[in-house]
Amino acid sequence: MDLSEFNPKGRFSNRVENYGKYRPNYPNNIIKFLNTNTSFTKESIIADIGSGTGISSKLFLDNGNKVYGVEPNEDMRRAGERYLYNYTNFYSIDASSECTKLESESIDVIVCGQAFHWFEPETTKKEFLRILKPDGFVVIINNRRKLGSEFMNRYAELISKYSESDVSKPLHTNLSDVVDSKTIYKEVFDNPQIFNFERLQGDLISYSYIPSEEKTIFSTMISEFKLLFDKHNKNGRVIFDYETVLYLCKMK
Repeated sequence: MDLSEFNPKGRFSNRVENYGKYRPNYPNNIIKFLNTNTSFTKESIIADIGSGTGISSKLFLDNGNKVYGVEPNEDMRRAGERYLYNYTNFYSIDASSECTKLESESIDVIVCGQAFHWFEPETTKKEFLRILKPDGFVVIINNRRKLGSEFMNRYAELISKYSESDVSKPLHTNLSDVVDSKTIYKEVFDNPQIFNFERLQGDLISYSYIPSEEKTIFSTMISEFKLLFDKHNKNGRVIFDYETVLYLCKMK
């Protein structure tokens, strides 16, 4: 697969500050779920592939796990290193899903967050099989907008309206291209957030397919966005309905 037109390893460089500051964390119930349903413990060694600004790594670092954060984008990687500076059990690696630089059969759990849909499937699968221990497994976690309320529906429409067509389509790597579909278990967690105007705007412009500030259409988008917030906020806050989708997968 030719990734050059998507630039998956560089396209978030100009979004790093907003991404790290405003994207939501993952719910702690993920740790409880893994403790209950898998061989996962505090001693499990984690490889967070596409670790970005450190959001997914932090979930496991707070549990006491050793985490290798693998991130090819320098700006994202440096942001993650700053965010996780106080964690002595975090190890940052300049590498990618196709070549992690990790030792063979050294990893108990591979974790992938929002970055998974940018991975090249064939080479990623080979690399995951190489670094996983025989009883290791893969966890894919993804925060996604939950539609249903008028506000969430209108917000999704705004994003669709202003998404730039030439960069709005991620690879959407199919999970079954990397792991056997028969081994995939899905769990969904509610992950609602309370946003003020600043945080909601930060969430909006953290997406790589939203026009950047130097684009003429940006001010038009923000004006429409402000009208949406003004209509739906209560005391300067809106409830933003995120849900976290977890896929638990065996590869060996």
